[in-house]
Order: sequence, then C-alpha cells, then structure tokens
Amino acid sequence: MQPRVTAILVARNGEAYLGQTLAALNSQTRRPDALVTVDAGSRDDSASMLAAAAPTQAISTAARSSFGSSIERATRVALPPAVPDEWLWLLGADNVPASGALAALLGAVEIAPSVAVAGPKLMRSDEADIIARYGESITRYGASVVLVENELDQAQYDGQSDILAVSAAGMLVRRSVWDALGGFDPGLPSVDAGLDFSVRARLAGYRVIGVPTSRVSSAGGPELFGRTSLSSAASARVRRRAQLHRRMVYARGLAPLFLWLSLVPIAILRCLLQLLRKQPGLVGGELAAAFATAFDGTVPAARRQIRRNRKFGWQAIAPLRISPALARERRASRSTVGDDAAVPLRVRASFVSGGGVAVVLVAAVIGVIVFGRFLGATVIQGGALLPLSPTVAQLWANVGYGWHSVGSGFVGASDPFAAVLAVLGSITFWAPSFSIVLLYLVALPVTALGAWWCATRVASRAWPPAIAALVWAVAPPFLSSMEQGQLGAVIAHILLPWLALTVIAAARSWSAGAAAALLFAAVAACSPSVVPALVVLLVVWMAVNPPRVHRLIGIVIPAAALFAPLIYAQVQRGTPLDLFADPGLPTAHTPASSLQLAIGAADAGVSGWGSVQSVFGLSVIGPLVYAVLLVPLLLLALAAAFVPGSSRGIPALVIALLGFGTAVAAASFSFSTSGASTVTIWPGAALSLMWLGLTGAMVVTLEAMGRGAGVPAFVTVLASAIAVAPLLVAPLAASTPVEAGSGGVLPAYVDAVGATKPGIGTIILTPQQDGSLGAQLQRGAGDTLDDQSTLASTSRALTPERKSVLSLAGNLASRTGLDTTTTTMTSQRIGFVLLGSPGVHGAQAVHDRAEDALKGNAALAFVGDTGQGLLWRYPALPQTGLRDAAPSGGPARSWVLGGLGAVFLLALLLAVPIRGGRRRSSVATVTDERATLGEDDDA
Repeated sequence: MQPRVTAILVARNGEAYLGQTLAALNSQTRRPDALVTVDAGSRDDSASMLAAAAPTQAISTAARSSFGSSIERATRVALPPAVPDEWLWLLGADNVPASGALAALLGAVEIAPSVAVAGPKLMRSDEADIIARYGESITRYGASVVLVENELDQAQYDGQSDILAVSAAGMLVRRSVWDALGGFDPGLPSVDAGLDFSVRARLAGYRVIGVPTSRVSSAGGPELFGRTSLSSAASARVRRRAQLHRRMVYARGLAPLFLWLSLVPIAILRCLLQLLRKQPGLVGGELAAAFATAFDGTVPAARRQIRRNRKFGWQAIAPLRISPALARERRASRSTVGDDAAVPLRVRASFVSGGGVAVVLVAAVIGVIVFGRFLGATVIQGGALLPLSPTVAQLWANVGYGWHSVGSGFVGASDPFAAVLAVLGSITFWAPSFSIVLLYLVALPVTALGAWWCATRVASRAWPPAIAALVWAVAPPFLSSMEQGQLGAVIAHILLPWLALTVIAAARSWSAGAAAALLFAAVAACSPSVVPALVVLLVVWMAVNPPRVHRLIGIVIPAAALFAPLIYAQVQRGTPLDLFADPGLPTAHTPASSLQLAIGAADAGVSGWGSVQSVFGLSVIGPLVYAVLLVPLLLLALAAAFVPGSSRGIPALVIALLGFGTAVAAASFSFSTSGASTVTIWPGAALSLMWLGLTGAMVVTLEAMGRGAGVPAFVTVLASAIAVAPLLVAPLAASTPVEAGSGGVLPAYVDAVGATKPGIGTIILTPQQDGSLGAQLQRGAGDTLDDQSTLASTSRALTPERKSVLSLAGNLASRTGLDTTTTTMTSQRIGFVLLGSPGVHGAQAVHDRAEDALKGNAALAFVGDTGQGLLWRYPALPQTGLRDAAPSGGPARSWVLGGLGAVFLLALLLAVPIRGGRRRSSVATVTDERATLGEDDDA
C-alpha cells in the first residue's frame, strides 16, 4: 500500500513563480494524493491562481501570516483526520519541484521506517545547476549553519544523507510526527523553522535525512517569504532573533534565567564587535533581537513541547553538530571583515620614491630652523596662547560641562575646543603644555605629510603631490596663525587635508567615514566659523553620491554631540551667532580687508609684508610684491577649470571660493572684546580652506601638464616661499607675540600662593590706550587655555560678580578710594592686585594714576616689580574660607560626558582599521554561518 501524500502549497505575493510551481506539481511522476493551497494575504494574483489550480482544499490566512503559521492553519482546518502512513509535503510559491522530486523523497523514506523528516536538495531558481541550500546544522552555541550553499552541483554531495536538519521548503514530514511535535515553533516564523523542527524530531527518536536526488528550486531563503528583497541588516536581525529564541528554548536547568539576564549585555558587546568589523548596519538588529527575545512569550510553550516529546538527550545530536574546529575554519574562510578590506585607499605615487619622504624632511628642516628657539622650552605662550592645565585630570575636567574659573567663575557648557586640548595635552601627559611646544616643532612636516597624501588622490604623478605639500606647508594663513598663537586655526590647517582625504573615502568605507567624523568634529571645535562651509561641501558630496548617504550623513554626528551643550546654552540666552566665536583667549588684531583676504592675508599685516614696508619705507610696495609672488599659484589654480581633469579642478575652485567667502564673513563679525578693543573672528582657518581649494586646483593643472610641469612647479614653490619669507624670519628674530615661557600667567609669587590656595583671586589692572583701565579677575595660578569659555567671552550681560570686580577696579585706581574696597576684596577672596605695564602708546598716564592710587592705599602691601607688572598683596584676607574645590557641575555633567563618551567610542570603534586574514577553507561543505551576516560593501 502506497503512503498518502498531501502537498501543502503556501503563497504570498508569489505570482512570479506560482505558475511554474503548479505546473511542476501536475507533472510529478508520483503526484500528491491531495493538494491544499493557502493564500497568506497576497496583494497580487496569487489567490486567483491558486483557486484556478482546482486544489483539494483552498484556504486563506490573515495578511502577513508566516510560512509556518500558514502550514499550521492548513493542517488544523483543511486536512481530514490522519490516516496511517500519511505524509505532508511543504512547499512555498517559489519551490518548483523537478518531475521526480516527490518520488525520490518517498523512495528514501519507504526503505527507512525510522525516518520522519526528509528534505530535497534546494537549487537556485535562476541557475538550475547551483545548489542553493542543502542540509543544516548548528554550532556549539546554537548558530545555524547551512552545510552546502551556492555551490555548483557536481554530485559531490549525493552520498551525504544523514544530516541534523533540512530546510522547511520542500520538506516531506510524517503527519503523525508533525501532529505530535506541534508543527513549526510559532517563535520561529521563517528562519530556522525547519532546523528547529528537525532537531525536535531527532530528540523524539526519529531520523532526519537529506535526499540529494530530489531537487526543488528556490528563489531565496525563508526570510524572503512574500518579499521581493530584504536588506542584509534586516536578514541578520531575523537570523539573530531566531538564534536567541532557540538558545532560550534549548537551554536546560537554570540556564534560561542566566541567558535572559545576559541578553542585553551580550547584545551591547556584539554591537561593539560589529562596529569593529565595520558593520554598523547590524547594531540596531542586535539590540532589537535581544529585546524581542527578552519579551518572547512563545519560549515557555516551546520548552514544554520539547520536554513532552523528548526521548533522547542532547548528546544524541552532538555528532551532527558543527565542531568548534570546523566553525573556526569557516570564520577564517571569510574573505573580508567589514567593508574596508574590499575598498582600500589607492595611493598612486610611492611615498618613498615619489617624493613624499623628501618633502616631509624638507618641511621638518624648515620647521626646526624657524621655530628652533622653542627646542628647549616646556611652555610657549603669548598672543592667543596660554599654558594648559598642569595635569591631565584637570584638562579632562574642563571637557563637556562643569565649573569654569574664568572671571568670577560659573557652571556651564564647555567649548568643544577643550576636548581637542585634552587630547593634545594627554599626548605629553607628564607636562600637558609641552604638547603645544611639540606641535609647533612638528607642525610643518605633519602638515606637508597630510597635503601629500591628499594630493595623491588627485594626481598619479610624483611631482604634483610634492609641490602641493610644500605650498600647503608654507601657506600664509597657517604661518600667520602660528605666529599669533591662534592654536585652533593651526590645528584646523593641519587636519583639513586629512579631513578631505577621509571624506572622499567615506563614500565607500565605514572606517574612513568614522575617521572623517572625528576629524570633522576636531576641525569644527578648533574653528567653528568654518562649519557652515564644511556642511555645505558635505551636502554637495552627498548629492553627488546618493547611494552612499547612509555613510556620509553620520560624519556630522560627533561634532553635533560635541557642540550640543554649547548650542543649548547660547540659544537659551538668545545669542546663537556667538557659537561661531573663536575658542580660546580673545586677542585683538587688525582685521584684513577683502582684498587682503583674497591673497591669503589673515590680518592687516599682509603676512608680515606690512612690517617690511614700515622698515624700508616702501609704502604699499611690500603688499604688492607679496601679491605678485602669489600670481603663479593663482594662475595654475585657475587653469584647472580648463585643462583635462577639470571635473576635479572646478570643485577645488569652488572650495577655494567658499573658503574666501567664509573668511570675509568671519572678518566682519565681532562677538567678544579684549580690553577696550573688539575682537573679530580670526579668518585663518577659513583662509586655510581657501588655500586647500587653490592647492588642489593647482595639482589638477600640474597633473594635466605632464612633463611640462617642471618649470611652473619650480617657479610656484620658489615664489610661494619668498612670499612667506617675513613670516619665516619673524620667529627667528623673536619678533612674534608667541614666545617661550615659564608656564606662569601670573607672577611667580602669586603662583606659589595659588598652588596651595586655588581659590585665591588676583585682580589684574591693564591700562588701555583710550584712557580706560581694563580689569580682569583670575583665580589660583591664573587662567589656562583649556578653561577659556566663549560663554564668558561673548557675554554681554554684567553679572553682579562682574559689576563688583569693575567697581573694585575703579576704587583701587582712584586716589580717593572708597571704604568698600576691603569689603569687596574679602567677599571676592582677592589676595593680590597686579598693575600691568602701559604696553601701548598713550597708556602711560593711566598707568601712573593707578600706581599712585595703589601705593596710597593703606590696605595693600607693595610686593614689587615682577616683570609682568607691579604687584600688591592684600594682607587682611582671611586664610580660611577660600574655595579649594570647584563645583562639579551636578548630574548635567554626568549626562553630557556619558553622551559624548558613547558617541565618540562608537566613532572610534568604527574608525579603527581592521583587516581580516584570508584563508581558503579546506571543508567544502561549509560556506556561511548565518549568525554573523553583515552589510556588504556596495562600492
């Protein structure tokens, strides 16, 4: 007596394949005895096609029903009571069986009575000679493994039949076993449904076999049921969810409790691992799968089902699992880790033979000569430079949100620049201020190196990158920023080529995108005024690369997180434009005109040529000579719009134009003051952006000129070097504001007291040229660069504390000082008064009047001339009550630091380059481990 076979055909939006499947069923050499069709909520013509096939029974289920739930409904509603030796043949709409598929399955089970489940060899529907899937197993930790996948069928597996599990598609299962085991697990709606059922069948004492002579085509994995496509991230989420569900169901004893408690922690660790693998698209799926499993109500019923039917222990299936050695072999056989290995950055010129090393060495020699006077220094200060905090702990305490001791002190958001300084100071952790000295000494070679690498993305010849590196290393805005102590603009100039390089590569690499995000945050923190220009350029790059937007849009996230507390504070007080103020010490300078900015001059000194003309009485000839010397560079840059390769030259010119516009706008805004002078935004970083565009355009032209570029390149380098000669000579002549210092902002006597009493204050009186007297209050050993705050420097409101300090300054400088002087000094905990030198022409009279008033004040004791000014001490200040510990910033600081830490940790994990070793697997039966799917690079 032949066994009875009922075929159950489930379709959801399977119109494209259903006609072939129905025709194949009718052409079987051993046709099913009954056909039950299930329409699982199709939106196409699947339902009508199923009805036209005249099935034995036709039912429909709710929309979005899974393959397993549709089969369960069919067996419960449409099938008559079971008869002896009855089999169910489970098919999806895309499962087109070969003519002898069912006969081969029945032939295999008829000679083996212990077999309850048999599966065919699933072939690809688009390539009939390729095995799509055949046989499944699991690793020690429950990861599902397809034994054979996407391999050419050469009958190499026709002798392999006794396997752990088979796929649900095309499965032939004894109906009595199906009913006893309760069918597919409802907690596994698609992926691993066949695997789990096969495992439960084996635990119940039945065999599961694969029948390689039975072939059924398949258009995709079970997760594609009813879908035309599914992203790799979504597929990974579904498979990870199925793995976690099975792990909870299969666990014994108290293990489920510990597994449940570890779901989220392990998911977080796996998220970090996915970031290291450059697979950020899998992070959301990891967390979603963990939380879904944590609240999975189907687990208890599934565990009861196993206990009710199990006759053998888990050791019975151990020989059919994938061994740890084989699992390691599979992982080693994966060709890449993440997407970066598939898309390396291509450097067209050799760094050694292509001139990179020579250019960096030349720049290093120039740097040592120009800034050689800093070789023995541990601190440099002057201009806009101040020393850093003496310890790394204090540096990081000024990051994010907290107490700022500038002026009268306040609790609030920190400038993002404080984070850059904290990183910089941590490099020389034993002496944080020495990091600035080191930066000055290596700035030129590091700058040349970045420009060389960036230029190799545009040029394939050796000469253009070398010329670009030299021109970039001696750029006028860069050297001007160094001489004025504008540290933010200096760092921005160094980082801009690296930012350009990583943004270009970010369209194809998660690692490069994360590096670009960190560099973007650093440049934005150093010079907020260039952020609008950088955002515009990034948006344009996204528009040019729409398929890569998901990688590029994240570049701004770390910068946004870094600026978020400051944005909130500035917007809350109604001054959002103050966000563009330069971080650090506000320092007055004479703004450059638009014409001067057009030739790269950051201030009215025209890159030092203003001093040259004053020495030699050349009037306007000095700046004119400077402009003429830049003509070769400008001509080569403009020619980039007309030579071959203009598709790269024109964008470079657009960058230059955008940088110039930013510089003009920056020089027009003033958000802070220094004494009686207003302080406009330093345009150095914007001019560096302009110089980047000009240098890039020059490289395009030199590349197009080929061998004829030698003479123009030599003339350009020579003229550029002469143009910045005054800027190179000034540090040698010690005629710049920046100089080697002792590290003390205040006199040594005050430093000594401030070291033991951080809360003690010093009021600094500075004579101004307009006849006024500037007043500033500093605490402890004095202000540091990392503690400066644009919230304080851009504040237009006079706080009661500030009013008190100004009133005190007026009283101290008055010959008829008021009686409230000592009261104010006691309440403000001010122990010293420092009268600065006149400094500028016309301030001597103000200085003399203030000196007379201070000497006549009986409450003050004269200490002496400290070299930084005349110092008085207030002996009546109580020795107790000084603030030794600053406020911590409260819960807000913890939230801000926690958020920043999370964002930058994720960016760092993505940015770390990792390469996976390549090794061909010696095991032909293993091709993929479904628990570790990732996002493929689509470049």
